[in-house]
Amino acid sequence: MSISQEIKKRRTFAIISHPDAGKTTLTEKFLLFGGAIQTAGAVKSNKIKKSATSDFMEIERQRGISVATSVMNFEYRDTLITLLDTPGHKDFAEDTYRTLTAVDSVILVVDCQKGVEEQTFKLMEVCRMRRTPVIIFVNKMDREGKYPFDLLDELEQKLSIKVRPLSWPISMGQTFKGVYNLYDKSIYAFIPGTEKKPDGVHITSLEDPLVDQLAGQYSTQLREDVDLIEGVYEPFDRNTYLSGDIAPTFFGSAINNFGVKEMLDTFIEISPTPGSRPTDKREINPDDKHFTGFVFKIHANLDPRHRDRIAFLRVCSGKFERGKFYHHVRLDKELRFNNPATFLGQSKSIIDEAFPGDVIGLYDSGNFKIGDTLSEGETLQFQGIPNFSPEIFKELVNTDPMKTKQLEKGINQLTDEGVAQLFTQFGGNRKIVGTVGELQFEVIQYRLEHEYGASCRFNMLNIYKACWVTSEDKSKLDEFARFRQHQVATDKDGNLVYLAESQWMLEQMIKNHPDVEFHFTSEFKTKAADL
Repeated sequence: MSISQEIKKRRTFAIISHPDAGKTTLTEKFLLFGGAIQTAGAVKSNKIKKSATSDFMEIERQRGISVATSVMNFEYRDTLITLLDTPGHKDFAEDTYRTLTAVDSVILVVDCQKGVEEQTFKLMEVCRMRRTPVIIFVNKMDREGKYPFDLLDELEQKLSIKVRPLSWPISMGQTFKGVYNLYDKSIYAFIPGTEKKPDGVHITSLEDPLVDQLAGQYSTQLREDVDLIEGVYEPFDRNTYLSGDIAPTFFGSAINNFGVKEMLDTFIEISPTPGSRPTDKREINPDDKHFTGFVFKIHANLDPRHRDRIAFLRVCSGKFERGKFYHHVRLDKELRFNNPATFLGQSKSIIDEAFPGDVIGLYDSGNFKIGDTLSEGETLQFQGIPNFSPEIFKELVNTDPMKTKQLEKGINQLTDEGVAQLFTQFGGNRKIVGTVGELQFEVIQYRLEHEYGASCRFNMLNIYKACWVTSEDKSKLDEFARFRQHQVATDKDGNLVYLAESQWMLEQMIKNHPDVEFHFTSEFKTKAADL
């Protein structure tokens, strides 16, 4: 099979949502349809004993939330699907933002009871910025929620995107009867409490007597609703969806496995194949002959028994082959990988080759950082991989001096994952961890103890902002570091960082040191590497 044929049969997408909208449950149902798992698990459920495939970390099982992006590969209707289940919690949004750089489309899950929530809005902003095609799945239709038309208006207003229903609910809550698929003109009857995949009943028109039989007393309402949809909303156009200007919208109940198959079937037909990616040199097209790819995620201890560290790489062009040497652009050295793998949550399979759109895991001994590029010799840097500036700063205190080595190793590996940043105070050994959310400290503390056997505590620090400092005059930079050494630290790459205690202090520093540049994003690191 040629590379272009391989590209055509691949789909790479992320599932995003506000916490508790049903994102991970939907992921499980997709895997069920793809035959990747036999029984769907749940993030939190009293009835379902199996935990979700994508939430395999112990802390995820305990808290009932996703704290890291999981990668899952499965086949459905002769299409190879790479699905990335992302954390919904805002404290882990950075992981989600970076994941969005590695996918070609997105499924956004919305709770019909709550509508558009804060995190939904933020994630959609990122999708709009990147013009990523979005499909919306309105979940939990078996519960009482907002009126569907009100929900559509809310989606359009708050998310600044046009929507086009491709399925429509027949009532909701306790009287939920099913959905009418506007895309293939079928009715799917809802049977509560069943895992059975319902077969759609194809109808020629809504005047068909079968509609009255299936929808019962809600058949008249269904006909009126569909007439209104066809009159108000523009006909569905795939090109408008691919350009990110319109979001096809589906209704269903993920926990009951309802409305999911219709959306997956439509997704296979309309979603984009792997697309091009910008670099500092040129646009990389998937059908380019030579291999290129970039690292968007690093996960330490995916298998705690083996202390492994996996770098997740999105293949952007050409063909990746096992055992072949590839050029690591930042380090300017050749690397080869004997055990590249594809994933289903925690379980993995060794592969011999990978094509554009694939996400593969590379065993990493410390060579990779987020944003790194691999190529067949070409020197280029993929762009648009977001970096973040920490908002909360705490001192890392070792509570067991006998486990100092384990703590050092653990905090270095965990901060490599990109959800936290590690700073060392200038001229000393004081370690400062910066994150965007409080929950990350709990996760780090838990993982240090359970994965590395190191115990620690975090002491709150009065730091307003961390910003990188550079100067064309080295003596000015040295002078700044010397006079401000209690407020200066180094990051993991040895770059100087100023830790401002307040906005006023930061403004004074900028004013009093005109020869020193203050950088507010870690994009600075990429630029520094290019110099």
